[in-house]
Amino acid sequence: MMDKKVAMLINEQINKEFYSAYLYLDFANYYASVGLDGFENWYRIQAQEERDHAMLFYQYLQNNGEKVTLEAIAKPNHVLENHMDPLVAGLEHEQYVTSLINNIYEAAFDVKDFRTMQLLDWFVKEQGEEEKNASDMITKMELFGKDAKGLYMLNSELGARVYTAPSLTL
Repeated sequence: MMDKKVAMLINEQINKEFYSAYLYLDFANYYASVGLDGFENWYRIQAQEERDHAMLFYQYLQNNGEKVTLEAIAKPNHVLENHMDPLVAGLEHEQYVTSLINNIYEAAFDVKDFRTMQLLDWFVKEQGEEEKNASDMITKMELFGKDAKGLYMLNSELGARVYTAPSLTL
């Protein structure tokens, strides 16, 4: 039987991960509207990753006999006025998600829930990668985004991203 606080935090995280998918679809929509299909592709794939993260937490709760309660997903409310806005908001969001994962980890640690901590080890590593990717995109946009040829090349690079499902076994 899972600790109730840990189960509640994981259940809340499911909603947060689905929100992340909505947020990244909103970013993809922005980039589609300005003709940057590579950036759109990158964020559509990012949205798929977030949906998969939600489903990993969903399956974990079910595997542990816990009921999943799905809540309404908030509408993203960022004002996106330039090509940098989604990138900065994306990094801030990933830092927020990292704090949420850390909070769940702390709650699991407090009750010696080693199985949940093992699950969360993967997410801790994943969040490090997510923050680095988001930070790198900002750096690349700062370096190349003001030059049309540089932006074209960056857009092409992001357009080459393909989806790879997470390799986490529950």
